[in-house]
Amino acid sequence: MRQQFRLHALVIGVGMGIASTAFAQVPGLTMPPSGDNQHAVVTQYIGPVAVTLDYRSPNVHGPNGEDRTGKIWGSLVPYGMATLGFGTCGTDCPWRGGANENTVFAVSHDVEIEGQRLPAGRYGVHFIPGPETWTLILSKNATSWGSFFYDAKEDQLRVVLKPAKAEYAEFLTYEFTDRQPDRATVALKWEHLQVPWTIRVPDVTSLWVEAMRRDMRNAPGFSWVHQQAAAQYCLQNKVNLEEAVGWARQAATPQVGGQETFSTLITLAGLLEATGKVGEAGTLTARALNHPTADGITLHQYGRQLLAQKRLADAMTVFETNARRQNGAWPTEVGLMRGHAALGRPKEALDHARKALAQAPDELNKRNLEAIIARLEAGQPIG
Repeated sequence: MRQQFRLHALVIGVGMGIASTAFAQVPGLTMPPSGDNQHAVVTQYIGPVAVTLDYRSPNVHGPNGEDRTGKIWGSLVPYGMATLGFGTCGTDCPWRGGANENTVFAVSHDVEIEGQRLPAGRYGVHFIPGPETWTLILSKNATSWGSFFYDAKEDQLRVVLKPAKAEYAEFLTYEFTDRQPDRATVALKWEHLQVPWTIRVPDVTSLWVEAMRRDMRNAPGFSWVHQQAAAQYCLQNKVNLEEAVGWARQAATPQVGGQETFSTLITLAGLLEATGKVGEAGTLTARALNHPTADGITLHQYGRQLLAQKRLADAMTVFETNARRQNGAWPTEVGLMRGHAALGRPKEALDHARKALAQAPDELNKRNLEAIIARLEAGQPIG
């Protein structure tokens, strides 16, 4: 059976000649929100993509103080489509996902909602609630009041969602409950219920590169620091490699405003290797390893990076080079320990771990090495 929303605190009341402060905003006049449903906006970035929900937030206790706990879902907010008794939606009116004006969902770039593509833009948010499943509707009409003028022909997207129990929320809230580099989960929360859905950016690395490319045509493009940062990002993510070689060459070439350092040389070498220019890459790597800026900590960190990339032999070469150049100073014994352990040489790793323990510069490093020695003695991997 279709149910009918109670028409309370609507702007339409003013147009019907009802003079009462319970009826809120008059167009062009700044007034308190209808029914004390406060305006709220939440924005979350997924990479460079801005995701915003703009809504009015009712609370469980009504304007007159009535406790509506247990009376929200299926009652105040009916299940299924409803008859509102006003507007043009007739008997097929969804819920507005908030109070008063449209709840608006805006994205700055194309995204996917629960696997369905959504173009960049602003959308009116509506729901078809149910005891077991909900349907999220994003409408191309984001400017109407509530759901009174909802038209299914304006739907941009519909997805089925699964509601779940949640901690008590007095005020209706949209909260980003999970955030990852390429996706986020947003949930409508009110009373003891939450309705989550996932927003995914299909190729977030390409969007970052696009933003960097745009920046590099302006002031940042004249700075070797920015050139180096953009080139490193592309190398680490294995994207846009040919263009990144150009950025890296500029960053490492003093004649065009760059700086020749271990970092700029090793970044250029990595990009050259990734684009098949192995000979030049080897020459630059050797120059980087012997560069005055390649201190003990820098080489140790580079060796750790190579270990993470599973380039075990290359990492061991770096650790051995570092030990010779630094005459066994801290943290070269730590590097040799990790290199031997990664190559499956526990005896040699344990020997260097004990030497490193004797050099430990502080209590934290000492405790870490003691734990590593215990694992090595027990024949366990050290990670």
